[in-house]
Amino acid sequence: MATVDEHVAHVASLVRPVGRETVAIDGALGRVTTDAVLSPVDLPLFRNSQMDGFAVRSADLPGTLPIAGEVSARPSDPAALEPGTAVRIMTGAVVPEGADAIVPVEDTVVDGDRVTIERVRTPGEYVRGRGSDVRQGDELLPAGLRLASRHLAVLAAAGLATVDVRALTRIAIITTGSELIAPGATPVLGQVFDSNGTALAAAVRAAGAVVASRVHVGDDNGAMLQALRDAAAAADLIITSGGISMGDYEVVRETLEPLGARVGTVAMQPGGPQATAVFEGVPVLCFPGNPVSTQLSFEVFLAPLLREAAGLPPALHETRRLVADVNSVPGKRQFLRGRAGDGGTVALVAGPSSHLVAGLAASDVLVVVPEDVTGLKAGDSVEVWHL
Repeated sequence: MATVDEHVAHVASLVRPVGRETVAIDGALGRVTTDAVLSPVDLPLFRNSQMDGFAVRSADLPGTLPIAGEVSARPSDPAALEPGTAVRIMTGAVVPEGADAIVPVEDTVVDGDRVTIERVRTPGEYVRGRGSDVRQGDELLPAGLRLASRHLAVLAAAGLATVDVRALTRIAIITTGSELIAPGATPVLGQVFDSNGTALAAAVRAAGAVVASRVHVGDDNGAMLQALRDAAAAADLIITSGGISMGDYEVVRETLEPLGARVGTVAMQPGGPQATAVFEGVPVLCFPGNPVSTQLSFEVFLAPLLREAAGLPPALHETRRLVADVNSVPGKRQFLRGRAGDGGTVALVAGPSSHLVAGLAASDVLVVVPEDVTGLKAGDSVEVWHL
């Protein structure tokens, strides 16, 4: 029987980051940069007006000036501003050479083709200088940054249509068992709804990976083998649920064990049965089929690796105080379900059994009881993992 830490290390040796890819910025929201992104241009690209008003030479003010023309916010190369004149200008328009200030329209009095400006203006006033935001070659975004809308905006402003990001791990999900039916179907006696497919697909996405495929296979070794072949062609990693116990009709164990799968038990509860394999060059993680065991196996063994690969922060682990006594199975690490309370406390939810899916849904933390602890008292400190 492997320890939890031994199996964590073993899974980590199989699951490797999948590298990088270049994506269009319109599809890069939430992705994580692999390298620092440098600006290919100055921003702003050219001197432009911050206000609707008049471009002037500050040395000509105060005074009344003839209006020599107009510059709007469109592609243009305006003529240089002659001394003693003003040019009407719009926000974002190119500031003519010779002009060193913009006077907002509300600070002027226009009479026909002349404009009166009554106070002195500072050189550079309301002029956005070229490169005043970013200079060519400056860092726009650092490596390891999870991209939000504001980050995509600066990439677009600098003319970048793509960005290099960490590649998303493609995961194929195979749930097993002839007793399983899809949610929404009408069960007969002995059938249960397949919650593992839904749970694993959601957990994969939450951990920063993508679902490459998702299928259900009954107790048919031939169908299982074909499902594995299809999954290996589509994914970087395969997850299965169910079919790895020591009894009959264990389709995952019966299919993969002859191919060299490592099938055994980990000293944890729930989630003891665990298996791993490499099928056609693709790692396979085999979780037990009870719904709580499946979800906790994902949280313990795979979620941290996927989050790290995607550049996401790790889930929060902290210490809290129990509000009631807890008994634990000797020799096994217990992952009990709980709810975080006020004042740094935690209370257990439901019981320890692996079928209590509603109890897991009512929880927001896992309460971790070490292998060598058989009991804890109210008020004792315990490690909790936020879900």
